[in-house]
Amino acid sequence: MAVDQDLKIELGQQGVFVTTLQELYNWGRRSSIWPMQFGLACCAIEMIATTMARYDLARFGAEVFRPSPRQADLMIVSGTVTKKMAPQVVRLYNQMAEPRYVIAMGACAISGGPFKQGYNVLKGIDRYIPVDVHIPGCPPRPEALMQAFITLQKKIDEQQLTGENRPRFLNENAQGEFPVPEPAEHDLEPPSNPGVWNAPVVIR
Repeated sequence: MAVDQDLKIELGQQGVFVTTLQELYNWGRRSSIWPMQFGLACCAIEMIATTMARYDLARFGAEVFRPSPRQADLMIVSGTVTKKMAPQVVRLYNQMAEPRYVIAMGACAISGGPFKQGYNVLKGIDRYIPVDVHIPGCPPRPEALMQAFITLQKKIDEQQLTGENRPRFLNENAQGEFPVPEPAEHDLEPPSNPGVWNAPVVIR
């Protein structure tokens, strides 16, 4: 049951703070997102700059980049994902703790970028793992990553603990582990994860 906003303000002025279990739960999650120490290409330089003193991503709760996927709950796919690297990205994602999130940083991670026509480049990491926030740009500036981080926090704030709109990690029927693609004769097998991405139907 939601608490009336005017009542919350009035009680707050009296030194009484009222909240719901859902708001408290989501506040704790959004305020302690730990990214994985993981970079792929030139976008990783911008990601590193975001954590330095000038931008200080730690202000938003991302205090430390964890060296192990088992200690992290945010993967920032920063840079070009080659088909040789794609299985490793999916494998790392599978090892991350729930609830886990993904930010696709830069044009290469989203769609292949300027290397889209290359035989060796994946045309978007969202073909294999679910992406929560996309950041366009080549490369995007640190401010763009900070905006994506705030967007992810807002998304976490709006998640319901129950009902149809509850997040994936609270849904026992949702897919937990995602298939790791393997190199085949001409492409990766499978070419995509149908649980998160399907090729659009083109009507000519």
